[in-house]
Amino acid sequence: MSKTFEDKTGAEVTVTFNEDGQSYDIAVADGTVAGHAYFLTGPDAETERIFHHTVVDEQFGGRGLSKILVAEALEDSRERGVTVVPVCPLFVKKLQETGDDYAAQGGRFRNATGADFDIIKRQA
Repeated sequence: MSKTFEDKTGAEVTVTFNEDGQSYDIAVADGTVAGHAYFLTGPDAETERIFHHTVVDEQFGGRGLSKILVAEALEDSRERGVTVVPVCPLFVKKLQETGDDYAAQGGRFRNATGADFDIIKRQA
């Protein structure tokens, strides 16, 4: 999965699913990776992703890259039929704001449990 978008400055950015890195990566036009939305597989490894950390390099701040990254990670998870477990504050906030719409479009998410936090402590 790789999709291209425009950031707040009108510049082209690309979001790519990085299965090996367990992340969604966002790169600017020259190919420089500017940020990541990291996830771990949940207790049901085939159908759950625990999004635990999102980061965008400071030099790319103010361009709306984290919003693009979170939105695309949610969209791709929905398309793949994966349940999202938001732990990262950016994912929590996005789903608090738009969770009803996300669910209405077929997206699935659930609150994190102690077992999810244990996975993060062991693997992250």
